[in-house]
Amino acid sequence: MAATSGWDARRWAFVHKWSSLAATLWLLLLCLTGMPLIFHHEIDAALDGQPELPALAPGAPTAALDRIVADALAAHPGSRVDSLGFMQDAPALLVTLRTSGEGAAAMRRQVYALQDGRPVSLPPPRSDGAMEVIRRLHTDMYAGLGGTLFLGAMGVLLVVALVSGIALYGPFMRKLPFGSIRRGRSTVIRRLDVHNFVGIVITAWLLVVALTGIINSLHDPLAAHWRNHQLADMIDSARRLDHAPIRQLGSVDAAVQTVLRAAPGMKAGAVFFPGSAFSSPYHYAVFLRGATPAGSRLLKPALVDAETGALVAMEDMPWYVRALFLSQPLHFGDYAGLPLKMIWILLDAAAIVVLVSGLYLWRRKHLADGHARQGVTLPPPAGRSFPHH
Repeated sequence: MAATSGWDARRWAFVHKWSSLAATLWLLLLCLTGMPLIFHHEIDAALDGQPELPALAPGAPTAALDRIVADALAAHPGSRVDSLGFMQDAPALLVTLRTSGEGAAAMRRQVYALQDGRPVSLPPPRSDGAMEVIRRLHTDMYAGLGGTLFLGAMGVLLVVALVSGIALYGPFMRKLPFGSIRRGRSTVIRRLDVHNFVGIVITAWLLVVALTGIINSLHDPLAAHWRNHQLADMIDSARRLDHAPIRQLGSVDAAVQTVLRAAPGMKAGAVFFPGSAFSSPYHYAVFLRGATPAGSRLLKPALVDAETGALVAMEDMPWYVRALFLSQPLHFGDYAGLPLKMIWILLDAAAIVVLVSGLYLWRRKHLADGHARQGVTLPPPAGRSFPHH
Protein backbone atom coordinates (compact mmCIF):
# COMPACT_ATOMS: atom_id res chain seq x y z
CA MET A 1 0.00 0.00 0.00
CA ALA A 2 1.33 3.47 -0.84
CA ALA A 3 2.35 5.65 2.07
CA THR A 4 -0.53 7.61 3.50
CA SER A 5 0.17 11.26 4.22
CA GLY A 6 -0.89 12.81 7.50
CA TRP A 7 -3.64 14.76 5.77
CA ASP A 8 -4.89 11.63 3.99
CA ALA A 9 -4.83 9.69 7.26
CA ARG A 10 -6.89 12.38 8.96
CA ARG A 11 -9.42 12.35 6.15
CA TRP A 12 -9.69 8.56 6.21
CA ALA A 13 -10.03 8.62 10.00
CA PHE A 14 -12.82 11.21 9.75
CA VAL A 15 -14.67 9.16 7.11
CA HIS A 16 -14.21 5.92 9.06
CA LYS A 17 -15.38 7.40 12.35
CA TRP A 18 -18.55 9.07 11.13
CA SER A 19 -19.62 6.42 8.64
CA SER A 20 -19.22 3.85 11.43
CA LEU A 21 -21.00 5.89 14.09
CA ALA A 22 -23.93 6.72 11.82
CA ALA A 23 -24.56 3.06 11.04
CA THR A 24 -23.42 1.15 14.14
CA LEU A 25 -26.72 0.89 16.02
CA TRP A 26 -28.59 -0.17 12.87
CA LEU A 27 -25.86 -2.64 11.96
CA LEU A 28 -26.06 -4.14 15.44
CA LEU A 29 -29.80 -4.59 14.89
CA LEU A 30 -29.10 -6.32 11.57
CA CYS A 31 -26.41 -8.58 13.08
CA LEU A 32 -28.60 -9.62 16.02
CA THR A 33 -31.69 -10.28 13.91
CA GLY A 34 -29.60 -11.92 11.20
CA MET A 35 -28.42 -14.72 13.50
CA PRO A 36 -31.76 -16.54 13.78
CA LEU A 37 -32.57 -15.78 10.15
CA ILE A 38 -29.50 -17.78 9.07
CA PHE A 39 -31.37 -20.84 10.38
CA HIS A 40 -34.84 -19.73 9.36
CA HIS A 41 -35.49 -22.92 7.35
CA GLU A 42 -34.65 -25.13 10.31
CA ILE A 43 -36.55 -22.95 12.79
CA ASP A 44 -39.62 -22.76 10.55
CA ALA A 45 -39.62 -26.54 10.12
CA ALA A 46 -39.41 -27.04 13.90
CA LEU A 47 -42.21 -24.55 14.56
CA ASP A 48 -44.46 -25.99 11.85
CA GLY A 49 -44.46 -29.44 13.46
CA GLN A 50 -45.67 -30.96 10.19
CA PRO A 51 -44.43 -34.41 9.10
CA GLU A 52 -41.95 -34.22 6.24
CA LEU A 53 -42.90 -35.67 2.88
CA PRO A 54 -40.72 -38.57 1.73
CA ALA A 55 -38.14 -37.53 -0.84
CA LEU A 56 -38.72 -38.56 -4.43
CA ALA A 57 -36.24 -40.99 -5.90
CA PRO A 58 -34.45 -39.69 -9.03
CA GLY A 59 -36.58 -40.43 -12.06
CA ALA A 60 -39.55 -41.57 -9.99
CA PRO A 61 -42.96 -40.85 -11.55
CA THR A 62 -44.98 -37.99 -10.13
CA ALA A 63 -48.66 -37.20 -10.08
CA ALA A 64 -50.02 -35.51 -13.19
CA LEU A 65 -50.34 -31.74 -12.85
CA ASP A 66 -53.63 -31.83 -14.77
CA ARG A 67 -55.06 -34.22 -12.20
CA ILE A 68 -53.92 -32.02 -9.29
CA VAL A 69 -55.47 -28.97 -10.97
CA ALA A 70 -58.75 -30.82 -11.47
CA ASP A 71 -58.81 -31.95 -7.84
CA ALA A 72 -58.11 -28.40 -6.62
CA LEU A 73 -60.94 -26.96 -8.71
CA ALA A 74 -63.30 -29.67 -7.53
CA ALA A 75 -62.43 -28.89 -3.90
CA HIS A 76 -63.04 -25.16 -4.43
CA PRO A 77 -66.08 -24.73 -6.69
CA GLY A 78 -66.28 -21.38 -8.44
CA SER A 79 -62.53 -20.77 -8.25
CA ARG A 80 -59.91 -20.62 -10.98
CA VAL A 81 -56.28 -21.64 -10.71
CA ASP A 82 -53.89 -18.71 -10.54
CA SER A 83 -50.55 -20.51 -10.26
CA LEU A 84 -48.68 -23.71 -9.43
CA GLY A 85 -45.48 -23.51 -7.41
CA PHE A 86 -42.99 -26.35 -7.07
CA MET A 87 -41.74 -26.16 -3.48
CA GLN A 88 -37.92 -26.25 -3.23
CA ASP A 89 -37.68 -27.80 0.23
CA ALA A 90 -40.27 -30.56 -0.25
CA PRO A 91 -41.61 -32.76 -3.09
CA ALA A 92 -44.86 -30.84 -3.15
CA LEU A 93 -46.87 -28.48 -5.32
CA LEU A 94 -48.48 -25.30 -4.00
CA VAL A 95 -51.72 -24.55 -5.85
CA THR A 96 -53.00 -21.00 -5.59
CA LEU A 97 -56.62 -20.41 -6.56
CA ARG A 98 -58.49 -17.17 -7.00
CA THR A 99 -62.12 -16.74 -5.98
CA SER A 100 -64.43 -13.80 -6.51
CA GLY A 101 -63.25 -10.74 -4.64
CA GLU A 102 -60.15 -8.62 -4.39
CA GLY A 103 -56.76 -8.85 -2.68
CA ALA A 104 -55.52 -11.57 -0.36
CA ALA A 105 -59.05 -12.47 0.75
CA ALA A 106 -59.74 -13.79 -2.75
CA MET A 107 -56.81 -16.24 -2.70
CA ARG A 108 -56.89 -19.86 -1.57
CA ARG A 109 -53.83 -22.11 -1.20
CA GLN A 110 -53.48 -25.87 -1.02
CA VAL A 111 -50.40 -28.10 -1.07
CA TYR A 112 -50.39 -31.43 -2.91
CA ALA A 113 -47.76 -34.16 -2.61
CA LEU A 114 -46.06 -34.74 -5.96
CA GLN A 115 -45.60 -38.42 -5.15
CA ASP A 116 -49.27 -39.31 -5.33
CA GLY A 117 -51.19 -36.04 -5.77
CA ARG A 118 -52.89 -36.19 -2.38
CA PRO A 119 -53.58 -32.92 -0.54
CA VAL A 120 -51.39 -32.31 2.50
CA SER A 121 -51.91 -29.88 5.36
CA LEU A 122 -50.41 -26.42 4.98
CA PRO A 123 -49.16 -24.72 8.15
CA PRO A 124 -51.02 -21.47 8.81
CA PRO A 125 -49.02 -18.35 7.97
CA ARG A 126 -47.17 -16.94 10.98
CA SER A 127 -47.81 -13.23 10.47
CA ASP A 128 -47.15 -12.32 14.09
CA GLY A 129 -44.79 -15.04 15.36
CA ALA A 130 -41.31 -14.44 16.71
CA MET A 131 -39.55 -15.31 13.43
CA GLU A 132 -41.82 -13.00 11.47
CA VAL A 133 -41.08 -10.15 13.90
CA ILE A 134 -37.34 -10.80 13.51
CA ARG A 135 -37.64 -10.93 9.73
CA ARG A 136 -39.53 -7.64 9.57
CA LEU A 137 -37.01 -5.95 11.87
CA HIS A 138 -34.19 -7.20 9.65
CA THR A 139 -35.78 -6.23 6.34
CA ASP A 140 -37.79 -3.05 6.88
CA MET A 141 -38.24 -2.35 10.63
CA TYR A 142 -42.02 -2.34 10.03
CA ALA A 143 -41.59 0.78 7.88
CA GLY A 144 -42.25 -0.72 4.45
CA LEU A 145 -40.12 0.19 1.46
CA GLY A 146 -38.80 3.31 3.21
CA GLY A 147 -37.41 1.20 6.05
CA THR A 148 -35.87 -1.27 3.60
CA LEU A 149 -34.14 1.49 1.64
CA PHE A 150 -32.92 3.07 4.90
CA LEU A 151 -31.28 -0.21 5.94
CA GLY A 152 -29.79 -0.44 2.46
CA ALA A 153 -28.28 3.01 3.01
CA MET A 154 -26.76 1.73 6.26
CA GLY A 155 -25.19 -1.01 4.16
CA VAL A 156 -23.63 1.67 1.96
CA LEU A 157 -22.20 3.34 5.06
CA LEU A 158 -20.77 -0.02 6.14
CA VAL A 159 -18.98 -0.33 2.81
CA VAL A 160 -17.56 3.20 3.27
CA ALA A 161 -16.43 2.31 6.81
CA LEU A 162 -14.75 -0.88 5.58
CA VAL A 163 -12.90 0.83 2.74
CA SER A 164 -11.70 3.64 5.03
CA GLY A 165 -10.74 1.08 7.67
CA ILE A 166 -8.58 -0.79 5.15
CA ALA A 167 -6.90 2.50 4.20
CA LEU A 168 -6.12 3.17 7.86
CA TYR A 169 -5.04 -0.35 8.80
CA GLY A 170 -2.06 -0.61 6.42
CA PRO A 171 -0.08 2.36 7.77
CA PHE A 172 -1.18 1.55 11.34
CA MET A 173 0.30 -1.96 11.20
CA ARG A 174 3.41 -1.12 9.13
CA LYS A 175 5.64 -1.32 12.21
CA LEU A 176 3.86 -4.26 13.84
CA PRO A 177 3.40 -7.90 12.80
CA PHE A 178 0.01 -8.68 11.32
CA GLY A 179 -2.57 -9.44 14.00
CA SER A 180 -0.48 -8.12 16.89
CA ILE A 181 -2.34 -7.68 20.18
CA ARG A 182 -0.21 -5.55 22.51
CA ARG A 183 -1.03 -7.40 25.71
CA GLY A 184 1.39 -5.41 27.84
CA ARG A 185 -0.35 -2.13 27.06
CA SER A 186 -3.52 -0.57 28.40
CA THR A 187 -7.00 -2.07 28.11
CA VAL A 188 -7.90 0.55 25.54
CA ILE A 189 -4.92 -0.27 23.32
CA ARG A 190 -5.64 -3.98 23.56
CA ARG A 191 -9.25 -3.38 22.56
CA LEU A 192 -8.08 -1.16 19.70
CA ASP A 193 -5.82 -3.98 18.50
CA VAL A 194 -8.65 -6.51 18.79
CA HIS A 195 -11.02 -4.15 16.95
CA ASN A 196 -8.51 -3.65 14.13
CA PHE A 197 -7.49 -7.31 13.87
CA VAL A 198 -10.98 -8.83 13.94
CA GLY A 199 -12.23 -6.12 11.60
CA ILE A 200 -9.55 -6.73 8.98
CA VAL A 201 -9.96 -10.53 9.20
CA ILE A 202 -13.69 -10.41 8.46
CA THR A 203 -13.54 -7.47 6.03
CA ALA A 204 -14.10 -9.64 2.95
CA TRP A 205 -17.13 -11.32 4.56
CA LEU A 206 -18.50 -7.97 5.72
CA LEU A 207 -18.18 -6.61 2.19
CA VAL A 208 -20.08 -9.62 0.83
CA VAL A 209 -22.86 -9.25 3.41
CA ALA A 210 -23.03 -5.48 2.96
CA LEU A 211 -23.17 -5.60 -0.84
CA THR A 212 -25.74 -8.41 -0.93
CA GLY A 213 -27.77 -6.57 1.70
CA ILE A 214 -27.74 -3.43 -0.44
CA ILE A 215 -28.91 -5.43 -3.45
CA ASN A 216 -31.61 -7.15 -1.39
CA SER A 217 -32.92 -3.78 -0.19
CA LEU A 218 -33.67 -2.98 -3.85
CA HIS A 219 -35.75 -6.16 -4.30
CA ASP A 220 -39.15 -4.49 -4.70
CA PRO A 221 -38.03 -1.72 -7.11
CA LEU A 222 -35.97 -4.14 -9.21
CA ALA A 223 -38.72 -6.77 -9.33
CA ALA A 224 -41.30 -4.14 -10.27
CA HIS A 225 -39.01 -2.76 -13.01
CA TRP A 226 -38.49 -6.22 -14.47
CA ARG A 227 -42.20 -7.08 -14.31
CA ASN A 228 -43.28 -3.76 -15.85
CA HIS A 229 -40.65 -3.67 -18.59
CA GLN A 230 -38.82 -6.85 -19.68
CA LEU A 231 -41.60 -9.29 -18.75
CA ALA A 232 -44.31 -6.96 -20.03
CA ASP A 233 -42.45 -6.56 -23.35
CA MET A 234 -42.07 -10.34 -23.63
CA ILE A 235 -45.79 -10.84 -23.03
CA ASP A 236 -46.83 -8.03 -25.39
CA SER A 237 -44.69 -9.41 -28.21
CA ALA A 238 -46.39 -12.80 -27.81
CA ARG A 239 -50.02 -11.63 -27.79
CA ARG A 240 -52.39 -13.07 -30.32
CA LEU A 241 -52.98 -10.73 -33.19
CA ASP A 242 -56.66 -11.63 -33.44
CA HIS A 243 -57.19 -11.26 -29.65
CA ALA A 244 -59.50 -14.27 -29.82
CA PRO A 245 -60.35 -15.62 -26.35
CA ILE A 246 -59.16 -19.08 -25.36
CA ARG A 247 -61.87 -21.66 -25.93
CA GLN A 248 -60.33 -24.38 -23.74
CA LEU A 249 -57.15 -24.59 -21.69
CA GLY A 250 -54.66 -27.13 -22.90
CA SER A 251 -52.70 -29.60 -20.77
CA VAL A 252 -50.47 -28.08 -18.08
CA ASP A 253 -48.28 -31.19 -18.14
CA ALA A 254 -47.75 -30.82 -21.89
CA ALA A 255 -46.90 -27.12 -21.53
CA VAL A 256 -44.29 -27.82 -18.85
CA GLN A 257 -42.72 -30.68 -20.84
CA THR A 258 -42.52 -28.47 -23.95
CA VAL A 259 -40.56 -25.87 -22.03
CA LEU A 260 -38.30 -28.44 -20.35
CA ARG A 261 -37.38 -29.92 -23.74
CA ALA A 262 -36.37 -26.45 -24.92
CA ALA A 263 -34.15 -25.90 -21.84
CA PRO A 264 -32.29 -29.13 -20.99
CA GLY A 265 -30.80 -29.37 -17.52
CA MET A 266 -33.45 -27.19 -15.89
CA LYS A 267 -36.54 -28.02 -13.85
CA ALA A 268 -39.95 -26.48 -13.39
CA GLY A 269 -40.24 -23.80 -10.71
CA ALA A 270 -43.72 -22.32 -11.24
CA VAL A 271 -46.57 -22.13 -13.71
CA PHE A 272 -48.80 -19.05 -13.97
CA PHE A 273 -52.15 -19.51 -15.65
CA PRO A 274 -53.68 -17.18 -18.27
CA GLY A 275 -54.89 -13.95 -16.70
CA SER A 276 -52.55 -14.06 -13.69
CA ALA A 277 -50.14 -11.30 -12.75
CA PHE A 278 -47.12 -12.92 -14.46
CA SER A 279 -48.82 -14.14 -17.61
CA SER A 280 -51.16 -12.95 -20.36
CA PRO A 281 -54.78 -13.85 -21.13
CA TYR A 282 -53.52 -16.37 -23.70
CA HIS A 283 -50.48 -18.12 -22.23
CA TYR A 284 -49.13 -20.34 -19.53
CA ALA A 285 -46.04 -18.61 -18.10
CA VAL A 286 -43.63 -21.37 -17.07
CA PHE A 287 -40.67 -20.38 -14.90
CA LEU A 288 -37.74 -22.80 -14.89
CA ARG A 289 -34.96 -23.16 -12.30
CA GLY A 290 -31.42 -24.43 -12.64
CA ALA A 291 -30.59 -27.86 -11.25
CA THR A 292 -27.48 -26.79 -9.27
CA PRO A 293 -27.61 -25.10 -5.83
CA ALA A 294 -26.63 -21.75 -7.36
CA GLY A 295 -28.64 -22.26 -10.55
CA SER A 296 -31.77 -23.10 -8.57
CA ARG A 297 -31.87 -19.44 -7.51
CA LEU A 298 -32.14 -18.26 -11.10
CA LEU A 299 -35.33 -18.30 -13.17
CA LYS A 300 -35.94 -18.53 -16.90
CA PRO A 301 -39.45 -17.47 -17.99
CA ALA A 302 -41.19 -18.99 -21.00
CA LEU A 303 -44.61 -18.49 -22.59
CA VAL A 304 -46.66 -21.38 -23.94
CA ASP A 305 -49.88 -20.90 -25.89
CA ALA A 306 -52.49 -22.10 -23.40
CA GLU A 307 -54.72 -23.51 -26.14
CA THR A 308 -52.32 -25.06 -28.67
CA GLY A 309 -49.42 -25.87 -26.31
CA ALA A 310 -46.86 -24.25 -28.64
CA LEU A 311 -43.78 -22.58 -27.15
CA VAL A 312 -44.09 -18.88 -27.96
CA ALA A 313 -41.19 -17.19 -26.17
CA MET A 314 -38.34 -17.92 -23.75
CA GLU A 315 -35.60 -15.66 -22.46
CA ASP A 316 -33.18 -15.22 -19.58
CA MET A 317 -33.84 -12.74 -16.83
CA PRO A 318 -31.82 -9.50 -17.01
CA TRP A 319 -28.50 -9.30 -15.18
CA TYR A 320 -29.82 -7.16 -12.32
CA VAL A 321 -32.57 -9.66 -11.48
CA ARG A 322 -30.05 -12.53 -11.59
CA ALA A 323 -27.79 -10.55 -9.22
CA LEU A 324 -30.77 -10.03 -6.91
CA PHE A 325 -31.72 -13.71 -6.81
CA LEU A 326 -28.13 -14.83 -6.23
CA SER A 327 -27.54 -12.28 -3.48
CA GLN A 328 -30.50 -13.33 -1.34
CA PRO A 329 -29.22 -16.78 -0.25
CA LEU A 330 -25.58 -15.62 -0.15
CA HIS A 331 -26.54 -12.91 2.35
CA PHE A 332 -27.57 -15.64 4.85
CA GLY A 333 -25.03 -18.30 3.87
CA ASP A 334 -27.82 -20.43 2.41
CA TYR A 335 -25.78 -22.21 -0.29
CA ALA A 336 -23.88 -25.10 1.30
CA GLY A 337 -26.02 -26.41 4.11
CA LEU A 338 -25.29 -26.39 7.83
CA PRO A 339 -21.45 -26.03 7.71
CA LEU A 340 -21.61 -22.70 5.85
CA LYS A 341 -24.38 -21.49 8.15
CA MET A 342 -22.21 -22.21 11.18
CA ILE A 343 -19.41 -20.20 9.61
CA TRP A 344 -21.87 -17.36 8.99
CA ILE A 345 -22.89 -17.42 12.66
CA LEU A 346 -19.27 -17.16 13.82
CA LEU A 347 -18.57 -14.31 11.42
CA ASP A 348 -21.76 -12.55 12.54
CA ALA A 349 -20.61 -12.81 16.16
CA ALA A 350 -17.20 -11.40 15.14
CA ALA A 351 -18.97 -8.48 13.45
CA ILE A 352 -20.80 -7.73 16.71
CA VAL A 353 -17.42 -7.68 18.50
CA VAL A 354 -16.11 -5.14 15.97
CA LEU A 355 -19.20 -2.91 16.30
CA VAL A 356 -19.27 -2.96 20.11
CA SER A 357 -15.51 -2.39 20.43
CA GLY A 358 -15.74 0.48 17.97
CA LEU A 359 -18.41 2.12 20.11
CA TYR A 360 -16.27 1.62 23.21
CA LEU A 361 -13.21 3.18 21.57
CA TRP A 362 -15.16 6.16 20.29
CA ARG A 363 -16.79 6.71 23.69
CA ARG A 364 -13.43 6.53 25.45
CA LYS A 365 -11.85 8.97 22.99
CA HIS A 366 -14.86 11.29 23.25
CA LEU A 367 -14.61 11.40 27.06
CA ALA A 368 -10.86 11.96 26.92
CA ASP A 369 -11.22 14.84 24.47
CA GLY A 370 -13.97 16.41 26.59
CA HIS A 371 -11.88 16.30 29.73
CA ALA A 372 -8.86 17.66 27.85
CA ARG A 373 -10.86 20.70 26.73
CA GLN A 374 -11.82 21.28 30.35
CA GLY A 375 -8.21 20.91 31.54
CA VAL A 376 -8.92 17.61 33.31
CA THR A 377 -6.75 14.53 32.81
CA LEU A 378 -8.74 11.33 32.36
CA PRO A 379 -6.75 8.38 33.76
CA PRO A 380 -6.76 5.52 31.25
CA PRO A 381 -7.19 1.93 32.41
CA ALA A 382 -4.12 0.35 33.99
CA GLY A 383 -2.37 3.73 34.17
CA ARG A 384 -1.35 3.65 30.48
CA SER A 385 -1.51 6.43 27.94
CA PHE A 386 -4.63 6.63 25.78
CA PRO A 387 -4.06 5.84 22.08
CA HIS A 388 -5.20 8.09 19.27
CA HIS A 389 -7.98 6.47 17.26
